[in-house]
Amino acid sequence: MGEHVHADDLNIWTEQVGEGPDVLLIGGAGDTVESWQFQLDGLADRYRLTAFDNRGAGRTAMPDEPVSVEVMADDAAHVLRALDVRSAHVAGFSGGSIVTQELALRHPELVLSLVLQSTWSAMDPYYRAWVRFVQWLVEYAPSERAFLEGFFLDIYTARAHNDGTVDQFIDEVLAFPHKQSTEDLQRYLAPLVDHDTTDRLPEITVPTLVLAGGRDPGARPELGRRVAELIPGAQFDVLEDEAHQPFQEVPDEWNARVDAFWREVEAQGGRLR
Repeated sequence: MGEHVHADDLNIWTEQVGEGPDVLLIGGAGDTVESWQFQLDGLADRYRLTAFDNRGAGRTAMPDEPVSVEVMADDAAHVLRALDVRSAHVAGFSGGSIVTQELALRHPELVLSLVLQSTWSAMDPYYRAWVRFVQWLVEYAPSERAFLEGFFLDIYTARAHNDGTVDQFIDEVLAFPHKQSTEDLQRYLAPLVDHDTTDRLPEITVPTLVLAGGRDPGARPELGRRVAELIPGAQFDVLEDEAHQPFQEVPDEWNARVDAFWREVEAQGGRLR
């Protein structure tokens, strides 16, 4: 069962499960604790996992102040400190992976290792255009279902669309009682478009695993590879048959890969150099 924690001037909805080394999970656009359900269920026997609703999503309000990646990284730091977590392995996907990068740069003392799924250091023109397309699609789509059907074309594989997995995800989103407003989604996406960590990623010193989906048309493998090249000693893996969110489509495979990385980091005392 989750709870709100008071983080600076914002009450952030969090859920914490399991026992073991601490892990913080940071979701992407519009994503809440529930986006990590396969990890909360599948890894709680080995780790103490904390997930939270981003500002403006789910049960966490969107304050009036301007939204930035830096502010969202500070939110994550406030969550850890509010829960008395001294440091954690941090995993983030999509926009959450950019927040994860910024967390490691702004609050390095809180971060034991990084897992960056579907990430980039700076959007290229193609990806910028796609995000801007999503910003107007959410406003002008004829229905919430129509928006999700269009948005998810670039998020999940054709396999997941054809076997009914995406329909199930859409039904779950439509039934979720804590809907994100169109304005709050647009405010979340806006700072990601021009955010650039390229020059600062070499400052990250913790063990890092960068994962990309071989069939992700947005955060393509070449963008993730660039991140891995910039972070000293980072590992880079491509899940060739997966798209943007393999932790949901093939959670057992994703959990096993990430668990192996965290076990390696723990065994070597945080050093994979």
